[in-house]
Order: sequence, then structure tokens, then C-alpha cells
Amino acid sequence: MWTGVACSQQLKVEPPNWWVGMHRSEIQLLVYGEEISALEPVSEQLTIVATERTENPNYLFITLETKGLQPGTYPIVLEQEGKQVYTVDYELRSRREGSAGRKGFDSSDLIYLIMPDRFANGDPGNDSHPDLIERANRNLPGGRHGGDIQGIIDHLDYIKELGATAIWSTPLCEDNDTVYSYHTYAQSDVYQIDKRYGTNEDYRRLAAELHKRDMKLIKDYVTNHWGLQHWIIQDLPEYDWIHQFPGYGQTNYRMTTQMDPHASQIDTRYNEDGWFVKSMPDLNQRNPKVLNYLVQNAIWWVEYADLDGFRVDTYSYGNKEGMAAWTKAVMDEYPNFNIVGEVWMHDQAQNAYWQKDSKLGAIQNFNSHLPSVMDFTLHNAITEAFGEEAAWNKGMIRVYENFVNDFLYPDINNILVFAENHDTMRINELYPEFEDYNLIMTLLATTRGIPQIYYGSEIGMMGDKAKGDADIRRDFPGGWAGDKNNAFTPDTRKGKQSAYLFFSQVLFNWRKTAEAVHKGEMIHFVPWEDVYVYFRIYNEEKVMVILNNNPDVVRLDFDRFAEVMKRATVGEEVLTGSTVDLTEGYLMLKGKTPMILELK
Repeated sequence: MWTGVACSQQLKVEPPNWWVGMHRSEIQLLVYGEEISALEPVSEQLTIVATERTENPNYLFITLETKGLQPGTYPIVLEQEGKQVYTVDYELRSRREGSAGRKGFDSSDLIYLIMPDRFANGDPGNDSHPDLIERANRNLPGGRHGGDIQGIIDHLDYIKELGATAIWSTPLCEDNDTVYSYHTYAQSDVYQIDKRYGTNEDYRRLAAELHKRDMKLIKDYVTNHWGLQHWIIQDLPEYDWIHQFPGYGQTNYRMTTQMDPHASQIDTRYNEDGWFVKSMPDLNQRNPKVLNYLVQNAIWWVEYADLDGFRVDTYSYGNKEGMAAWTKAVMDEYPNFNIVGEVWMHDQAQNAYWQKDSKLGAIQNFNSHLPSVMDFTLHNAITEAFGEEAAWNKGMIRVYENFVNDFLYPDINNILVFAENHDTMRINELYPEFEDYNLIMTLLATTRGIPQIYYGSEIGMMGDKAKGDADIRRDFPGGWAGDKNNAFTPDTRKGKQSAYLFFSQVLFNWRKTAEAVHKGEMIHFVPWEDVYVYFRIYNEEKVMVILNNNPDVVRLDFDRFAEVMKRATVGEEVLTGSTVDLTEGYLMLKGKTPMILELK
């Protein structure tokens, strides 16, 4: 609560509150108001460590020490020449029990990626809001369609029954762009959920409902940029709060300059400092106040909403030392937390460079402190391997060769594996045959790492990136009242939706308890006749995965696999529930078919 004594205007204070007993006990308040820098903060109960002013007189940065304090409200008086002008009643809250030890997502999880505006409209009353510019228009492919947090909550049981154990939602904070605001990566207030999605309390409720179901919530966090409409961008505290050239400068998207020993300064600058797009000013993580703001905001959301992880957008576009400091600060506060960075690179060495404790980064005296990265090279292999005729370097050998380079990663089980996301071609568009979907999902569910799937693919949803982003972000059928097709309920599914979903449920629910898949050793064999075989082994648990990408029937002899199969005589086939006799020494494999055998 902020009250003016000598002036009627209201101040803005961020973070809006903090917590006692935090590892990070110092907190820097950003206080915003007209000519606020002329005032001096005074507090009888709080230790004011530092007061900083900038070239913009509308800002005051006040650093407080909270160590040893009890929960409560603490007045901070803002004075001018000894006279009280404002009082800021700053609240310190109690933490949840065990908050510091919260456990993030890991390889035992399967993540369901949702674009909230396109998933389900649980509250039609918030489709548009008078405080926000863009209005709902479901007839406009790139417009706002009305999906919201309540829509996600309404269908959590569907997601749980699918076999997913965590949700990654694309950003939900306010985005007040005039068009395309459903995307929500051009945020205009990073302490406020977009009112068209719901409220901050709704977001907390989403986390609580997930936790009731033993599921997790991963927040999509953006450190690289905000939107032009962000209230701070509208009145910058400092010229170098954002990167300026002056003003707008376009990134060259060449993330390789971050580790290239031969890179020119200008190329490096335009990758790191250039704006992702013209409507998203690039934040300057070298500025200590900017970096501190981002650290505090991230920790605030973890504590406020009870989060289980972050997915960080455009991770490798920011200043890498600043990003490493941001990541370390969050992980110091929550040592068992998890953060996965979007490092969209097409070479395993370049990808692995960004994972915590990478020996590749150490060559340049760099440690990102980032626990997890996204396996874009596997994604690349998947988009090619299942649709081409097998050859020396084509077909399933692409997938095999991707895993050959796993030695580059310091923690191979903590990388995110996926076939698609909200920025790529829909996998069912690329491979419209049901058999290909089965092969790809089996691969994701049984290989090393943390699998992520994209909403709607489990019912066969399609989308062509070439037609624009809106096409790969279609509305989930049944998420809106009056939808002719409702894929959320069994009786109203159409066509192949039930077949896709049934296969997905069997596979993903089995994965929940398959420890060999979660943390077992992986041994694989060079594909033969486009059949890829690998094993996951953990203690006495042994799983044999067979991916026959050949359209024809193939005889698979077991002689090659004897070193792993040993004396196994029976395999319980997970996908069909059948028992397979292994004593004959071979199997006849149907074309374009996966098998998962639990060896006995």
C-alpha cells in the first residue's frame, strides 16, 4: 500500500512484496512516481542499505536488508527536507514450508506444452478487457481467441489422464500490444497476469490444482526482451536499460557468435544486443539494475505462485555473463529447482556449451549455471529421419548419430527432448500417417532426457508453419462452447482422434513408473534396414525399444543384441499388452511400427 501525504499521485513499487527467510535477503525496490528522486527514504524498522537515483527523476531504487525480520508490514517514509511526502507500507510475508527445497521437473516427468489462448476458454467474461487494447476475435487467425487459465484448470484431469506430469504454458503475463498479443512474449507488465487470461490469484490456483494431482507448473520466462508497451519501456529509468543503436537495431540471430573465437565485435553485438523483433526492445543484462530486476521478478514468481520450473525464452541471445548470473541467483535460492533454456542451435557442441558445468564452456572460462537445454538437434533429426528412404546418412541413422554426441553434455538426462513446439511445424503435418506419430512419440518417451509434447498432437492436430504461426497454434477442438468437435470427451471425438489419444495414453502413462527410462543407462545399436534398437537399463529393470521405420516387414535377429539381452526369454510388450516369446531368437516386425519390451 502506498499513500501520498503531500501529493495525490500513486506510486508504483516493485517487487510488490517480499518474503522473510530468503537466501537473498537484500531486496532492491524500484519506486516510480513523478519527480520521486527528489525524496529521501527513511525507515525506523528496516535497514536501508543504499538509495540510488538515475538520469530519470521519476525513479528511486531503494535497497533493503530483510535478514532477521519477522513477517509484517514495514513503513518506509519518503521525505523532502524532513517533511513526509509518501509512506510506502512494504509487506514481508512468510514462506511456504519447504519452499527453498522445492523439487523441479526432471527426467521422470513428461511436459505438456500449452498456448493458453488456443487451448480452452473457461471464462468468456474475460475474453476482452477495457484496460487492454486488443479485443477477442476468434475469426482472426492471429488474434486473441479467448483461451485462459480457467480453461486449463477445467481440463487438468484430461492432461493427467493423458500421462503428462507437468505443464509448460507459454507466457501469461500482460502483453498490451495492439495485435498478436496472444503470443505474450512482448510483455507489458511482468508482475501482472494478463487480465484476458485471468488474475494473479488464478495463476496461483492453477499451480495448486496441479500440485493436488502430483503435477508441476513450469513458467515460460523471458529475460531477453519486453514489449514496447511495457510501462518501464515507456519511461526508461536509464538510457542503457535497453540496448540502443540508438533506438531499434535488429538482431542477426547468429547465436554462434557467443562462443566463436573468431567472431567480430559488430557481429557479436548485433546478436546479443539486437532486438528480436521491432516490437520487443532488447534488455541490457549488463546493467546491474536490469539484472537485479529480472532476478527478483523470477524469484518473486517462484515464491508467489509456487512454481516448479522455468523454461527461458531466447536464452542464448542475452549477455551470457548476465544470464549466467541470473540463472545462478535463482538456483542458489532453490537448489533443487530446474531451468531449461531455449538454445536453438543445430550443433551438439554449441548446444552443450550452454549446459551447467560444460567442459566446452570451461575452455572459455564460462559456466552458464543452466541446468537444462532444449535438444534442438534431436528435433532436427526427427523432422528428417521418418520421412526419407534409408541410406548411409538418412533415415534412423540420423537419430542414432544424434545420440552418439551425448558425451558432449555434462548432464544428458537433464535435457528437453521434443518433436515440435509452438514455433515449429506440427509433427502431424509433417508426418500425417498415424504410424509415424507412434514411432516418434515412442522415441521421445523412451530416450534419455525429459520429453515435451505439444497440445493437441495427441489427438492428431495438424498445422503448417508455412501458413504462419497461427496455423501451428490452432484452437483445441472442444475448448469453446459450441465447438462442433469436442476432443476432450470420448463420445464427441471424431475420426482418428480416439486412436491417437489411446496410443498416447498407453505410452505416456506407462512411462510414469518406468525408472529405466527415467534414469537408466542407454545402449543403442547402429540401425539396420532402418530399424533402430536401443535398451534402457536400471538395476534389474531392462527395457528394449524397437523402432521399425521401414515400411516393410523386417526380420529382427537377436544375435546382435546378446550382450544386453543375455538370457531374456520373455518380453512384455507395453504398447499392446501382449507377451512376446523371445526364445526363437528373432521377431518379425510390422512395417512402421514401434515396440517396447520389458525383458524378463
